[in-house]
Amino acid sequence: MGLLYQFLGTLIISTMGINMGVIFAWPAFTITLFQTPNTTLDRPMTDTEISLFGSLSSIGALISTPFAGYMLETLGRRNCSVMNSLGLVLVWVLLVCTRNVVTVLVSVFLSGIASSVFLVGSVYISEICQESIRGGMTACNMVSYGIGMLLSYLLGGFLSYDVMLYVGMSMSIAGTCCLFMLKETPIHLLNKGKEKEAAQSLAFYRMWKLNSKELQDEINNMKRALNPDLGEKSKSTQRSFLVNMVVMTAAIFQGLVVVQIYAEPIFSEAVPNASATLCSVMLAVTNVLAGMVAAYATDSLGRRPLMIYASLGSGISCVVLGTLMQFHWGPNWLTAAFIYTFAVMYTCGAGTVPFVLLAETFLPEVKSFFSMVLVEYVWLCNFVILFIFNPLLKALGWGPVFYIFASICFLSSSFCVFFLPETKGLTVEEIQAKFTSKRKVPKLY
Repeated sequence: MGLLYQFLGTLIISTMGINMGVIFAWPAFTITLFQTPNTTLDRPMTDTEISLFGSLSSIGALISTPFAGYMLETLGRRNCSVMNSLGLVLVWVLLVCTRNVVTVLVSVFLSGIASSVFLVGSVYISEICQESIRGGMTACNMVSYGIGMLLSYLLGGFLSYDVMLYVGMSMSIAGTCCLFMLKETPIHLLNKGKEKEAAQSLAFYRMWKLNSKELQDEINNMKRALNPDLGEKSKSTQRSFLVNMVVMTAAIFQGLVVVQIYAEPIFSEAVPNASATLCSVMLAVTNVLAGMVAAYATDSLGRRPLMIYASLGSGISCVVLGTLMQFHWGPNWLTAAFIYTFAVMYTCGAGTVPFVLLAETFLPEVKSFFSMVLVEYVWLCNFVILFIFNPLLKALGWGPVFYIFASICFLSSSFCVFFLPETKGLTVEEIQAKFTSKRKVPKLY
């Protein structure tokens, strides 16, 4: 029973990820429509506008993420969540009310500004959940994003354009209302000197009595984590930051984000005799199922082996995909099968583990700052890969593009073998000690 409210809190905060997934996957099924003479907009989009349509959200995220890091500390985790969720509601309202190309692009940009939900959600979950379930619960933030993308594909594939917009707006409003049921995290309240409120919040999420010894012991542990010897911890913090930056780079440049955003055009090229919409929906289903497996595996198998072996599997999948799309040596169904295999491998590794590490490797007093910097870096990488994808594809073709993704996958796996420590089930102080220790060749299990 002690885990019930932690599960419920995670589910509620994850509604932001669902709504973000819906709006971010929205271009996947409208990008072709907006280029045609039959577009629902006031005119067809140009090639440059199409590139911006796929990447403007990342620019918005680049601008908003530093402010999100500041708001996390000043407004608190819960209030920051509400503000971001209200931003997504505004995006849907604009899309419902306009058919103008420029306004649609502005809406996509604003969706990026509201997209710091990833930063907020991961921090919130990591601060309300105990160590034994922290990895799986933090991974739920990514699973919810996958569920949102699946819903977006389904809504876009089977509903009219207008109806889909109204459904998206309704979901965002409902998610925002649910957020008001949450309590602020104990760590943030302690950091603000509100020990009584922190104890009440901790008692609520752990289902403990306010006068229990367990509660007081945990509050004392949190106080120690908030007041470490920064001189001793600075080196481990720097190392954990650098490791996080590398695995975050892997999370973007392994390439599945491109496959997700440009799902229909990719399936039209790879599997021309099948419905691109149906294939896109199946991709989203695959991502959600793989995300659920990853959420369990992060706490059962560990973060490190999952990242190493899943990245290796992603690299092999990309090599096979590249040869299939360049030399056409296999049937179309085989190409589709390896796209799904790539999605599973990526989601179990680089699509989940980096965001779990982001939420658990930093000390509480620097978590917001370093999380903000890393998420800012992620959005920069996201913008770069989405903006250069079309020119790169036209210059090189499908095969070489997937070979590039494969090389990044193999490099990611190799890096994690030597530099990524296991963090499963550890407190933040124990994790920091892992980054301080000098191990030459870590074990692979």
